Amino acid sequence: MSLFVLYESASGFALFEQTESDEIGQFLEEMQDAMADISRMSKVIKLKAFMPFKSAEEALTAANDLSEGILNEYLKNFLEMNLPTGGKKDKKGKVQLGVLDTKLASAISDELGISCTTKDPVPELIRAVRLHFAKYVKKLEENDLTRASLGLAHSYSRSKVKFNVNRQDNMIIQCICLLDTLDKDINTFAMRVKEWYGWHFPELVKIVGDNYKYARLCKAIKVRTSLSDESLDALQEILDDDEGLAKQIVEASKTSMGYDISDIDMLNIQTFADRVINLEEYRQRLREYLNQRMHSVAPNLSSLVGEIVGARLISHAGSLTNLAKYPASTVQILGAEKALFRALKTKGNTPKYGLIFHSSFIGRASQKNKGRISRYLANKCSIASRIDCFSETPNTIFGEKLKEQVEERLAFYDTGVAPRKNLDVMRDAMKLAGEAPKSEKKKKKDKEKKKSKKDDDDEEEEEEKEEEDTKKEKKKKKKKSDD
Repeated sequence: MSLFVLYESASGFALFEQTESDEIGQFLEEMQDAMADISRMSKVIKLKAFMPFKSAEEALTAANDLSEGILNEYLKNFLEMNLPTGGKKDKKGKVQLGVLDTKLASAISDELGISCTTKDPVPELIRAVRLHFAKYVKKLEENDLTRASLGLAHSYSRSKVKFNVNRQDNMIIQCICLLDTLDKDINTFAMRVKEWYGWHFPELVKIVGDNYKYARLCKAIKVRTSLSDESLDALQEILDDDEGLAKQIVEASKTSMGYDISDIDMLNIQTFADRVINLEEYRQRLREYLNQRMHSVAPNLSSLVGEIVGARLISHAGSLTNLAKYPASTVQILGAEKALFRALKTKGNTPKYGLIFHSSFIGRASQKNKGRISRYLANKCSIASRIDCFSETPNTIFGEKLKEQVEERLAFYDTGVAPRKNLDVMRDAMKLAGEAPKSEKKKKKDKEKKKSKKDDDDEEEEEEKEEEDTKKEKKKKKKKSDD
């Protein structure tokens, strides 16, 4: 029985024939020593046929089919053309095909009726072929093979990484990290503006504490001696129409203890205040963007604990998929790992909550019930994250129902009113979630009906026009015949 070996490369399919079967079958160790020498390997195995890929798309299709164990038409034709059997079952015992993948071997034997094997010495032969493949094939250099392998690897990886652009949680992770950095920077810069401008108008800090409003006032006031009753309207616009604060600022400017400042110093203060204002406005836009991304990626989690807390949970877990895989006990203390390990080391009390402490539910609970409600909230967060991660049609129905359950649990701790059972709540949510796609289907059907009616009307109009045209032509012919 002659042995043929199938080798799949990035450049194409190659078929090799074993020439010294007895030596290979009996002395595998000698074959391993001979693998590094092409002159010795050329006596052991020789190239029977080589069919290169015509394009990168063809190579990618072949790679995808091979990874799933599918025998495509390209490989099927190649084997039928070059194997001595030609796919005839009466001769299949004379030829044996060595394949590295068991799924592909079973597919070839089922469709072509060729006996396939994956046992020794097939893996060793394929390893030797991979080492000297560029020398076996004429006009194929090592650099060409390397570039083809690299290009196919990139395209294969891109095809396997399938994701929905609108449900990308990496943008949420980057956004929440940028928000934290902006908060620190804005606080540092605003403190510097207050200290810098405070030498000229120190009373303004006590009247207005908000960093954004203070920077805008610094830019609007400039020199404090320029303030008068005519400036009240501009100050009220910055202070959200608070007339009392505006009058306090004007009165404080008249009796201020600050010293005068030069024009060049004021210009630098104004420039720096502009930077703070721009950063704060960008932070507000970034916050709106985060809310939109959270509603599209994790709508149920954001409905349950809010966009910021949900984004922090996703960021700390690494992705929404990782968060969905975590048990509720891990979600509960997510963000308090140092406190947990310190408690385990010192044999003290373990933390009751981590990032979910920033949720409003923990703050509303009494001191003795904070641990209970955090455990209950972590359970609901785990459910919401799994629904968001694995559901095909995202919606906020489950998140709103889970939020109602947490509210009922808080009321139970305060008043003793028994909350609804989880089974009943989930049934209600399933009913509401089932009605939503039905309504969408109805809308689609109505649109299809309208389109079909329009098409029918257009066809009828075209038929009427054709009939009119034929009648006119007949009349013209009759007139000509009469003439």
